[in-house]
Amino acid sequence: MTVSSVVAVDAVAELRTRIYGDILEMADAGYDDARKVWNGMIDKRPAVIARCAGVADVIDAVDFARTNDLLVAIRGGSHSAAGLALCDDGLVIDLTRMKGVRVDPVARTVHAQAGLLWADLDRETQAFGLATTGGTVSNTGVSGLTLGGGLGWLMGKHALACDNLLSVDLVTADGTFLTASESQHADLFWALRGGGGNFGVATSFEFKLHEVGPTVLGGLVIHPLSEARSVLRFYRDFCSSLPDEAEAYCAILTAPDGNPVIALLIGYTGSLADGERVLAPARQFGSPVADLVAPISYVKRQRLIDDLGVHGIHRYWKSGFVPDLTDDFIDLVVERARTILSPLTAIGLFFFHGAASRVDPQATAFGLRSVQWDFDIIAQWTNPAEAAVHVQWTREFWKAAEPYASGVYVNHIAEDEPGRVTAAYGPNYARLVSVKSQYDPGNLFRINHNIRPATQ
Repeated sequence: MTVSSVVAVDAVAELRTRIYGDILEMADAGYDDARKVWNGMIDKRPAVIARCAGVADVIDAVDFARTNDLLVAIRGGSHSAAGLALCDDGLVIDLTRMKGVRVDPVARTVHAQAGLLWADLDRETQAFGLATTGGTVSNTGVSGLTLGGGLGWLMGKHALACDNLLSVDLVTADGTFLTASESQHADLFWALRGGGGNFGVATSFEFKLHEVGPTVLGGLVIHPLSEARSVLRFYRDFCSSLPDEAEAYCAILTAPDGNPVIALLIGYTGSLADGERVLAPARQFGSPVADLVAPISYVKRQRLIDDLGVHGIHRYWKSGFVPDLTDDFIDLVVERARTILSPLTAIGLFFFHGAASRVDPQATAFGLRSVQWDFDIIAQWTNPAEAAVHVQWTREFWKAAEPYASGVYVNHIAEDEPGRVTAAYGPNYARLVSVKSQYDPGNLFRINHNIRPATQ
């Protein structure tokens, strides 16, 4: 499809004169690189990509999309499992060049533009010994992770990324720029803390920061897959007594030497002596093939599992919150792990506890606040011809696991399951519909895990 069949050529020419950043159409050099995202399974061809240089560009791009009745996708870190940073035939508002950061070490706050990755933000805040909750891999985008809630290594002690938000700068569907906070557009601010990209284009975030590091305790304790059942049962019991400062995740994956393993990913944000004591049981359990836990920089801990999410490989994801790791559930996970089809595939359990679980479920749009595990089946492969086999394996695994789940983290919903959006919000969904109806009644921003306005 040519751009002229989607929007008038002269309209795009006019947009080129207004945008300080770059406009890319299908025939332009750099177009194919600009539409590559983290999930290589996503292969969409937008009519126009607007690589915005600043807020004024974003306003012009939103006005252009609304005037020309175009689909709109918003690209921040482009780390969405569902590939929501792209759309076919419409307009991509690309924020990746907007990477400004300003840390106020006295007030312990940071203003961060929407094109930043967490690696970028962590580098700046750690220059002052500060950090805020920011994902479990450093190549995740600040925008998408935060707007969806923001699980991360610090959530036990400092709650979610969205819980640390002080304000959000936003361009709404009518091209209005505003700042949402507890004192300005409070309902919108509530919705932005977990409601995703449904309400506009977030251009900047203000977070509160905490003293973290520079040295923390963290690393992997690795066991052979043959010990998976006993490791998972230990992991369940170990998590039950963890203090807020500690985290314990668990993953089944393939080691670099080609052997399938089960790894405990553990860490402690606090004194090293306390961390050694708290994490000791996980390091002493069983007969691990490797204990890689050590004092490391906070930045390095943020990157511990970056290699599990190589940019551009093909992936298909199923996920849900699991309130209890019952013996039956553990048996199911162990059984399915033995049938993994690709050495790149991983099965993960992320423990949600502490400060993140104590926030009032109605305080933010992200309301699934009980102690639980985020369970993820992450099929990954490199040969596009194998997609059907890996998708089928994942779906069958999830069909068996779903009865054990309750709710879902909106950032982990797959592209083909829009019906699960309400499960991500529970009783908060009706309020989200109300806010959506006020700020985007025409559903301009619908290339997301969509909350439909009441008017549609």
